[in-house]
Amino acid sequence: MAGDIVPIELGLTDGNVVTLWAPRWREGDDEWEAFLGLDEDLYGFPGVAQLVAFVRSDEDNDLVEHPAWETISGVQAEELVPAKDKTYDLIGVPELAAEDPTPEVVAELEDALEIVRIIGEVCELSTVTRFFNGNPILGAVTVGTTNFVGKEGLELWGRIGTLIDKHWDDVVDAIDEVISTPDVDATAVATAEAELEAASSAEDEDEPDDEDVEIVAGAGAVDEADAEDDTDDEDDLEDDFWSSVGIDPIRIVTDAAEYLTLRCYLGDDPVFLGKDGKIFVFTSERALSRFVAQSDDHDLADVSTFDEVRVAATDGSLEVDVYDENVYVLPGIATDILDGPRRMDRKQVELAVELLTDAADFADDDSVAEALASTTPLGWFVNYTVNPDPKRLAPSGPFENESEEFRALVHEFEARLVKKA
Repeated sequence: MAGDIVPIELGLTDGNVVTLWAPRWREGDDEWEAFLGLDEDLYGFPGVAQLVAFVRSDEDNDLVEHPAWETISGVQAEELVPAKDKTYDLIGVPELAAEDPTPEVVAELEDALEIVRIIGEVCELSTVTRFFNGNPILGAVTVGTTNFVGKEGLELWGRIGTLIDKHWDDVVDAIDEVISTPDVDATAVATAEAELEAASSAEDEDEPDDEDVEIVAGAGAVDEADAEDDTDDEDDLEDDFWSSVGIDPIRIVTDAAEYLTLRCYLGDDPVFLGKDGKIFVFTSERALSRFVAQSDDHDLADVSTFDEVRVAATDGSLEVDVYDENVYVLPGIATDILDGPRRMDRKQVELAVELLTDAADFADDDSVAEALASTTPLGWFVNYTVNPDPKRLAPSGPFENESEEFRALVHEFEARLVKKA
């Protein structure tokens, strides 16, 4: 899918409609979020072909200034078919909330509530925004089934279901009122329909018929279970090296660049590839490996297993594999704080706090711990973002101070980084 413009499908009172959603994007210091529409109207089309025809011919809508608009207006028709996870049955939300809170049900409800909340904010629908702002217990669905375990959890789930059942018709009515369908050229629609049909036929041809597939075991044939075992063995070999030495490669994404470095824990104390509180960072695996092979003027050199890493770097066998839990993305968090805890990426915030705290501890600096203490506004904000609890009051805006304080923490962290060639 091109850029950050996403085709979505909404199940509404008069049937399903497809449209485009542009999640947050930045232009300089400004941040935007929009749907395909114009002024107070949100455009919805009865089918993908109509959406495609409109996108290819219209230059008067709220998305034309998006950096990906030129690209998306030229994509193949099938690329504007909404993915399964971007189809939201808004009419069915009350029935969904009446089901048992299984992980699948909670996840589907969370997705539906989130897209409705965003529509309410973007389209300035007071009925929708009042529904969410006035009912903070809806935030309980954002952490999966955690809040719905046991008697109290089921009671909370029941309260959410009752709340939705009481107010959801008004919410959907408010969205129905802003949906409009502009006229599109019939010839353009026919062209898009032909493309979609051709793409569907090609996909069917690519799928093998089980009756026509003959499995022959012979020389060189690999049993499926054996192949899986081999893959697992390779993964285990990669995992075993870093696990055995107790040192992890980590990736740090800042506004300036992406960096690699190493970190381990001695007890609860973080130790980075660095010295005197400074963290040595590298823009490539090669640069990191070369430094490791040639230098021992850093704190990791005192770790008993570091010699194994140095040997691997020296003989060229070192592979710097970074796992998802060791990727830290800092840009955007300070800006997102301005919109409150509900708009935050919990995992991104949790990882960022881990990195900032570890770096400060490595430098024997208490400033991060003090800034993020639960008694401070920023600490309260971060704690609520990472561990939302409908039973306690959510932080209230404006959040300019919290945003600036977090930005300052990131700036202090970046000052600890020393780029090595």
